[in-house]
Amino acid sequence: PKNILMIGPTGVGKTEIARRLAKLTGAPFIKVEASKYTEVGYYGRDVESMIRDLVENAIGLVRERERKSVEEEARRRVEERLVSLLAPTPPIDADDEAAETPERFERTRQKFRAMLVAGELEQRKIEIVTEQKASPMMFTNMGAEQMDFDLQGMFEKIMPRNSVRRELTVAEARKVLFEEECESLINHEKVNSLAIELAEDVGIVFLDEIDKVVASEGSRGADVSRQGVQRDLLPIVEGTTVQTRYGFVRTDHILFVAAGAFHRASPSDLMPELQGRFPIRVELDDLKKEDFVR
Repeated sequence: PKNILMIGPTGVGKTEIARRLAKLTGAPFIKVEASKYTEVGYYGRDVESMIRDLVENAIGLVRERERKSVEEEARRRVEERLVSLLAPTPPIDADDEAAETPERFERTRQKFRAMLVAGELEQRKIEIVTEQKASPMMFTNMGAEQMDFDLQGMFEKIMPRNSVRRELTVAEARKVLFEEECESLINHEKVNSLAIELAEDVGIVFLDEIDKVVASEGSRGADVSRQGVQRDLLPIVEGTTVQTRYGFVRTDHILFVAAGAFHRASPSDLMPELQGRFPIRVELDDLKKEDFVR
């Protein structure tokens, strides 16, 4: 793709243009500030993390799409589970003459089903068993989203799941059971592979504040870091393979939209190799009073 460089002051809608482009095309979209990669120490983030964030965004889009396709089946299963909770199977006792026959039990079930569909049992209390995943306690100042992806995946697999009994109304239980059924019906392997494909083919990365990583003339220190960020950005914009917790992602066809005000620096101050990767230049004018009126 032909990457784009937008030049314009704050508030003219650079981010909004890129975001709308992503919304119209149904593309995964992530906005990152190039300046945050200049920070060193605990707060610094590696440049590849933007691709991992893009994949997470793609996972969300694909999951939403897959969820819509399983919603009908999930509702049917929830109804069956609610009927079973409202009219549980009676224990089989050969000596008990008053025991409910299969025909009578089925009639009872149908009666409860009709009442459930009619909305007459919404406030009836029932007891359900739900699974809760324990979250790992990390003795670190690093958030879960910045935790190494292999480590995060490993914790998710080994942490025990606790079964919790909860007494809820039918209306509340329906929501909980619906989420459970949707989760069990979604094929996570399929979601992951489709998300990687989507991110690779139509993903959009919006690199804001690109002018903040321009090294100023004759100064040292932080500017070395800025120059380093440009060097780190170059292979990702050119095309490389990034490892994520869902698989490898190629960045060759991802659209990069860089933006900056360029008050003190100009696009020509960027590294020549990086400039060459943004062949389309767009200059946006500041908003005037008439624009706001319009």
